[in-house]
Amino acid sequence: MKIIKGTRKGKTIEIQEVPASSMMLLPPRPDVCQECAREHPPELPHDKQSLYYQVKFKMEHGRGATWADAMAHCTDEVKSTWTEALKSHGVEVESNA
Repeated sequence: MKIIKGTRKGKTIEIQEVPASSMMLLPPRPDVCQECAREHPPELPHDKQSLYYQVKFKMEHGRGATWADAMAHCTDEVKSTWTEALKSHGVEVESNA
């Protein structure tokens, strides 16, 4: 993938071009998660409802993201806690296995 480097407001930025027909997704701010463009501790799931995450995931994987995808990098304990919390709100978390 092509990486474009530049500066903005005195900070160096890198823009990763992800080819998907004629669409290009600009990166999120450097101080947020680079996968979902939200502020969260790295050990917690990405925000599956973030528009940035949905678009980036679709461009990279050719399908929509699931909560299981958003939690793939988490420990089993975090996955279990989040799955139960999502279920309490009526959200089913299907495994990608």
